Amino acid sequence: MRGKIVRGIGGFYYVHCSKACGNEEKGTAAGGTIYECRAKGIFRRDNIRPLVGDEVEMDVLDEEHKTGNIRQLMPRNSELVRPAVANVDQALVIFAAVKPRPNFNLLDRFLIMMGQQGLNSVICINKVDIDETGSHEEYRRIYEDCGYSTLGVSAKTGEGIDILREMLTGKVTAVAGPSGVGKSSIINCLQSDIVMETGEISARIERGRHTTRHSELIALEKDTFILDTPGFSSLGLFDMKKEELAAYYPEFAACEGECRFAGCSHIGEHICGVKDGVAEGKVSRLRYENYCLLYQELDCIQFKGGNKNAAKRAKGR
Repeated sequence: MRGKIVRGIGGFYYVHCSKACGNEEKGTAAGGTIYECRAKGIFRRDNIRPLVGDEVEMDVLDEEHKTGNIRQLMPRNSELVRPAVANVDQALVIFAAVKPRPNFNLLDRFLIMMGQQGLNSVICINKVDIDETGSHEEYRRIYEDCGYSTLGVSAKTGEGIDILREMLTGKVTAVAGPSGVGKSSIINCLQSDIVMETGEISARIERGRHTTRHSELIALEKDTFILDTPGFSSLGLFDMKKEELAAYYPEFAACEGECRFAGCSHIGEHICGVKDGVAEGKVSRLRYENYCLLYQELDCIQFKGGNKNAAKRAKGR
């Protein structure tokens, strides 16, 4: 029987199967059964680690208690490093229009991190119902001009939730956002009508069920899952050189032809098309200022790394 790993903890993998032992699908569109499984020893021998999101072939050991063994992993379409999950199609990053005020530096960090891993991101701005100044419309314009899909929603009133659900249909979507923005409320809205037959989950998972340390897939409907990831408050850009950063600001591309030097950093140069674009309103000043902060951070990381390497070389002489 084939299923998808929706959670892994303590050596157990919880596999969602839309069909139970060949029976017809049960319950709602997302109906199915979750089996508690172990991975066969061949995975450990070959140093293969099943991931949340993996499609697997499994053998049912006990239908009554919903237990089984994973015997084969299907080929992966994608594999993320942070978080460590497989077969994710897109990312959904949730921020609030107000309360708390958006942290755009953190938002840009997340968009870059997802871009590094080949994922497109959808930006969801919650709490539009209490945004009295309409600032979320300006936020949407800034990021739509950069090529990102954006959506304003209210978990409280339900505004935009149906449109969001359509954007997720047929995909596995990684969901993330800082604390206080209503991420859990939106997830609850998306799965409010879902009833999933889970059988009895073991005491092992019961102890960790409500922690935020583990990623978990939630079935919304057939072939539609959201990946609830642990909350984040800061993201480092440690796997990138400063010279690579500009590529993750796609709005720079239209202005870079006016830069005097190839490989322009868009910071200290006197003749720079991107800086001119900021002055003329073609490039968002907010985004550009974030770029400068991240560039300086990467520059500092590279400088420290270079000093360490130089010290090692000197020590070896």
